[in-house]
Parts: sequence; C-alpha cells; structure tokens
Amino acid sequence: MIKEIATTPYSDQRPGTSGLRKKVPIFQQRHYVENFVQSIFDSLTGFAGETLVVGGDGRFYNRDAIQKILKIAAANGFGRAVVGRGGVLSTPAVSALIRSLKAFGGVVLSASHNPGGPDGDFGIKYNVANGGPAPEKVTDAIYARTREITSFRIVEAPDVDIDRLGVTQLGDMRVEIVDSVENYAALMQTLFDFDRIRDAFRGGFTMKFDAMSAVTGPYAHVILEDMLGAAPGTVLNGAPLPDFGGHHPDPNLVHAKHLYDLAMSDRSPDLCAASDGDGDRNLIIGRGRFVTPSDSLAVLAANAHLAPGYRDGVAGIARSMPTSGAADRVAEKLGIGLYETPTGWKFFGNLLDAGLVTICGEESAGTGSNHVREKDGLWAVLLWLDVLAARKQSVDAILRDHWATYGRNYYSRHDYEEVDSDGANALVKSLRDSLPSLKGKRFGALEIAEADDFAYHDPVDGSDSRNQGLRVMFADGSRIVYRLSGTGTAGATLRVYIERYEADPAKQFLETQNALSDLIALSHEIAGIERFTQRKAPSVIT
Repeated sequence: MIKEIATTPYSDQRPGTSGLRKKVPIFQQRHYVENFVQSIFDSLTGFAGETLVVGGDGRFYNRDAIQKILKIAAANGFGRAVVGRGGVLSTPAVSALIRSLKAFGGVVLSASHNPGGPDGDFGIKYNVANGGPAPEKVTDAIYARTREITSFRIVEAPDVDIDRLGVTQLGDMRVEIVDSVENYAALMQTLFDFDRIRDAFRGGFTMKFDAMSAVTGPYAHVILEDMLGAAPGTVLNGAPLPDFGGHHPDPNLVHAKHLYDLAMSDRSPDLCAASDGDGDRNLIIGRGRFVTPSDSLAVLAANAHLAPGYRDGVAGIARSMPTSGAADRVAEKLGIGLYETPTGWKFFGNLLDAGLVTICGEESAGTGSNHVREKDGLWAVLLWLDVLAARKQSVDAILRDHWATYGRNYYSRHDYEEVDSDGANALVKSLRDSLPSLKGKRFGALEIAEADDFAYHDPVDGSDSRNQGLRVMFADGSRIVYRLSGTGTAGATLRVYIERYEADPAKQFLETQNALSDLIALSHEIAGIERFTQRKAPSVIT
C-alpha cells in the first residue's frame, strides 16, 4: 500500500560536490531522509518501471536509510532496485553496476573519507545513468525541491532482507540483492593482466593493502588475495564496520601513517596501499617512496598502455585545477588533450562520455578512468600493480625515471580542517578582493605573474562554473591555490595547494616541504591564514 505523508521542508539540504553530507543525528531527524530522497525523485522524469541501484559504504545508518529509499522508490514507480548484499557497494562498484545494467541511476550512501558511527558522518548522493554523480543542474533542482516539498510517497511494507541474495517484491517493485563484489571484479579482469600480476606475487612481490575497516575490504580480499594470489594477510582491516573500527578512513599520511612508517622501514613490502571509506580514494607508497596523488595520476597516464584495457593508448587526460601540472607534461609528450576542471568528479563525466579523455585524477587522492564515472581507489592500486609487474621495477625506480623524463612537480596540500566558517569565508572574500592588486608584486625572488578566481567552461555542454578556487601564479611557474572544500560536515575546510616545477635532475630529490618552504610561508602571508582561521599550522599535510 502506498501512502502519501505530509512533511515540512528542511532548509539545509543543499548537495555539495559529493551529495548531501551531515552528521548522523541530522539524518535521523523526522522525515529528513524521506524529504531528500523524495526530492531526488521529484527532480527526475522518465523512470517509471526503470532500474535503480542502491548501496553504500556500510557506515552507521546505512541499513536504515536503504529501507527508506527502497520503499520510497517503489512508491514512486521504479520497476526494479538492485542492492548490494548487506547494503554494501563501493562508490565505483555502484557506478559499474549502473553502467552494466543500463540502470536509470543510483543512490550512493556514503560520506566518503569522513568518520562514521552514531555521532559520525553520513551522506546521500544521486548518480545518473552514465554512472557518475549528478551534474549541477540536477543537484540544483533537487535542492530547490527540498525547500518546497510538502509530502512524500512511501510503500507501507516490512523491511526487505538485504542480507540474502535473491529477488523479493516490494509493492510493484522487484528488489534484487546481489553479490557486492562480483560485477566489479569481472570488470577489473577486462582491464588488467591478472596472469602477469599473479606471476609477480608468485615471484615474491609483496604488498599490504589497508581497507581501513571500510567498504573495499571485501573487494580486496576477493581480488588481491583470492584471485591474484597475494599472501593471506595482505589485506589489513578488511571487514567493513559501521564506525570503521574507530578509524578515520582517509588514506593520507596522517590517518594511514602506519603504512608510511612501514614503507620507510627495513620491513617494507614492495607496495603499501590503501583506500577510503567508500572506496574511491587511494594511497600509494612504494618501498621508501611516497607517491603524491598528482604524481600517481601522471605516472599511470604515462604507463596505462601497458595494461590490456588501455593498450590502444590514452585519448586524453583530465585533472582538477588544484592537482599539480605533472599530468600536463605527460599529455604534451603524448600529443593528447589535457583538460583542467573544477574539483568534483562530476566535471569529468562529460569529457569521459564524449571520448575526450581516458584517465582522470584529482588532488584528493582520487584517480580513475573511463571504465566507470567515479574515481576508483582499488582500480588505481591494480593499475599500479600491473605497471610494476610489466616494468619489473620498483615504485621508486619508476618515479625516478618519470621525473628524469618529465621533470618533477614538487607539490603539497595543506588542509585546515573544521575551522570557523565565518573566518574561512572572510579569508576567501579578502583574498578574492585583493586578486587584481596582486599581479606584479614581488616577494624576494618570486614575482606574481597572474592571480585569478578559476572558472571553467565545459567544452561538451557549454556550461560555466565560476568561483572554483583562487589561484596565485608566479613567473617561474610556481603557484599557490586556495579553496574551501565541500566534503566536510563541521565548520569549513580550507585547502591550500603549493606547487613548484623542477626540471634539473640534480634538484629532484629534496624533501617536499623543504623544497616548497618559501612558497608555504608566502601562502600564509598572502591570505592571512593565521589571522582569519586562528591556525598557525595545517591539520593535515599531504
């Protein structure tokens, strides 16, 4: 039986770069989830009888929200819902399922790398038919609907058993519970030389992969240990837990410091890697060598042709604006297009769909390709494994060869997390107002050549996105970028990106923070970071 239930709008349901993210208690408010989900469906047309994919990263409140979503989807006319067993699907696995099933779209339940648990974070994101995050015109429509919604439709029925594989009926909608890993693992086999990687493990190659008690544990166990023959115990923290075992599931050098310490020790395996809460980010550290996300993108783009799924080469490369220019040099050498977009994977979708690019990456440890329309942490690890197996070199040797060929982009991201929102917004306004006066200013040997607020014109659909990050660019090619992140749930996160290019091989092996020390100091001076945020140092440096 379908019921129409009266409700009142919430004013705080504007989706960010990765959907709607809030603390769990906010989502537990009366009708909060129902309002947002109904607003998603009210903003769409043509889905009667169509397929909807539903899954999440297993965090606290995942299972409760799925029951609501299924009942609202049934009441609104979807014909089939496909759900990962236990409600678990990594974000890239959702994208892969949408594409392979030719589904109408999907609902992803995740707050990505943010902490979980009863007092942690939760999120809901809608993905469209290409498997990618909804574009801004859709999220804008969803938000507009949330501000005027007066009722939602829901099927009154017992909860669906999402732990048992098979098909059940919910009203007029068929619900299929599927193996969370099977479809994704089959896709990976079409892209990479599993025999070659398996031979490398047989030959003594070693690795550790930390799933951070998050969604990629089951995928890593099946693919790395069962299918590729990595030694038992290769996967750490492989069971997804509602609170991620108390971990902060962000694969960076703060929350995965134990991996960094292992890689820098005399006990280091050949490769240390990790993924985040929903499986779309990655961390790559070789024996004695950390690989920045920007360098990882560049190295993978330069070597993708070694993997069977990319043997015909790379059509083009896309990177988010704050990501370093390392990939630009690869694109130039390969004679292919390079596209600089705002941060947010949704901006890559049109480029991928149009066939303009094959490999994409962003500064927040996200890398992916045209196999799905999301960044994909385990995919990046598998491509690294295939490249390592093909070249029979260490991570360090591959990186050194890359820098010798293309030069090195010294690059670091400084995050100031959970700063006062008013202070962060005041910093951005003050800096934006000062941009016209910065050009030509000198700070010691550094001269500002340009300063602007990055805007993007989509070459496929002609849309424009403005105010995407404040750039201060120097005459020697160095730059500092400032932007507020849209992925947090408390306060504001100020991200500052610092970059310097070094062509001289003799100067390519400095410690990164030392190589960037003058620019780091200048990043504080130009923006007045301490004055506006009351922070002398960043929360996280990557």
